[in-house]
Amino acid sequence: MEQILLKNVEGTKLADIKNYTAVGGYESAKKAMTSMTIAQIIDEVKKSGLRGRGGAGFPAGMKWDFVPKDFKGPRHLCCNADEGEPGTFKDRELLEKNPHLLIEGMIIASYAIGAELSFIYIRGEFVKAANTLEAAIAQARKQGFLGEKIFGTDKKVDIIVHRGAGAYICGEETALIESIEGERGNPRVRPPFPAVVGVFGKPTVVNNVETLAAVPSIIKNSGQWYAAIGVPPKNTGSKLYAVSGHVNKPGVYELPMGTSLKDLIYNYAGGIKNNKQLKGVIPGGSSTPVLLPEEIGVSMDFDSLAKAGSMLGSAAVIVMDEDVCTVEESLRLSEFYAHESCGQCTPCREGTVWMTKILDRIEHGQGVQGDVELLERVSANIMGNTLCPLGDAAAMMMLGFLKKFKAEFAQHIQMGKCPVNKK
Repeated sequence: MEQILLKNVEGTKLADIKNYTAVGGYESAKKAMTSMTIAQIIDEVKKSGLRGRGGAGFPAGMKWDFVPKDFKGPRHLCCNADEGEPGTFKDRELLEKNPHLLIEGMIIASYAIGAELSFIYIRGEFVKAANTLEAAIAQARKQGFLGEKIFGTDKKVDIIVHRGAGAYICGEETALIESIEGERGNPRVRPPFPAVVGVFGKPTVVNNVETLAAVPSIIKNSGQWYAAIGVPPKNTGSKLYAVSGHVNKPGVYELPMGTSLKDLIYNYAGGIKNNKQLKGVIPGGSSTPVLLPEEIGVSMDFDSLAKAGSMLGSAAVIVMDEDVCTVEESLRLSEFYAHESCGQCTPCREGTVWMTKILDRIEHGQGVQGDVELLERVSANIMGNTLCPLGDAAAMMMLGFLKKFKAEFAQHIQMGKCPVNKK
């Protein structure tokens, strides 16, 4: 498959608008703004089958179409660049190396939903990426691709970069909106949904970086062309997979949606380091249930992973070799979720802390009989009982480890120490 999102990113210095336009950059935005109607743009995105790359996998064209047609007043587009899921680093690759691709996708999406002012909400720690984006936006304004009367039309589209303060919870779309408004980043009760009541009370579409970056190629080549990429039905296009952990070649790989997890690990990421045995794989970021070695034949797409009992999520593949202690790993992740909980919902606020306390005592040889069952009950009480997915994320992670490695947790308690040989 010819690369779409990562094409020319190495060595071409696409953050410079001269280099980006030299390889056809902004031609799709110009085409959309000067020779296509809003209905035609949304129709092409629908035909492409593009699904949100932030984790939920909701069809992008359908999301755009939810914005009320009869609303008289401002609408907004928000790009979610708050990439905070442990193990996830695919969006950063685009933000730092190909920012104009994102900007071009946002111009098209903004026009399609009638937004004159759009926002990029970027993770506070991404200082280099934020500086790169702001420089690219300034270049685009200077060229007449952003601002008033873009591409010689009477249309206006502008973009503001909003830097977050380092809260993982702000990756949830309503918490992100609250933060843009200057409020504490707490998730909102839904409905109403952002498409009806979003930023400053106006209709708002929130899309992920990778989702918006795919739009220019769809407008250039057609939705039908994009839909032909990818293996399973309803899982179309290319996908960025971020592979980390105990592999020989960690990194970001752009492959057709539906590439098998086994191929990703052994053919692209070079297999397990030091010829160790594979113990488990978290396939879609820290919140997605772990898979065992015998399960890695699964296709890396939304529906196949759901059938396998996990999720594609952010497509952050965390590979664990035979020396990994699953109690220690789940403790680390539980500490993250407890720290990042906004505290609004009692099950999440209290449950993640209790989960961490129980895991900590098991890891340090103080576990007692019944702790495994207690972890299961705590996780089950969090699951489905919170305003946003952070609670579910912590619970799914924990229940996944318990389902696949329950015996190891029990051994920890019985032996009073880790049964896995550590370096």
